[in-house]
Amino acid sequence: MVSLSILVVDDSRVWRQYVCSLLYRYLDRVVISEGSDGLEAVQKSEELQPDLVLLDIGLPNLNGLEAARLIRSVALRSRILFVTSYDWPELSHEAMNLGARGLVVKSRAVRELLPAISTIMRDEQFFP
Repeated sequence: MVSLSILVVDDSRVWRQYVCSLLYRYLDRVVISEGSDGLEAVQKSEELQPDLVLLDIGLPNLNGLEAARLIRSVALRSRILFVTSYDWPELSHEAMNLGARGLVVKSRAVRELLPAISTIMRDEQFFP
């Protein structure tokens, strides 16, 4: 059986731990890596070539939007799902323009994160 590789990038260690525990609990055969800033997101994406990058927007050193732009050039097959605190309608448009496959607002992550991952891994988009 094929495993799913996911890179979780957020500057909050508590949030990363929460997301990782959720993924391990509900997804079979998942391999999870973590990053805490935008530069690390780009470096690990290039090195690991994950199936999916869960990417915060408000990251230190390089914001998530700029990181996504670079990830698209170094990890061509990686899908990007923004998971952010920002609930701005224009973010969905910006995310789509950057080639992201979806966006989940953290306050709705309990309900939307797993359905978003499932949708994106079927090569569909998930935008509010």
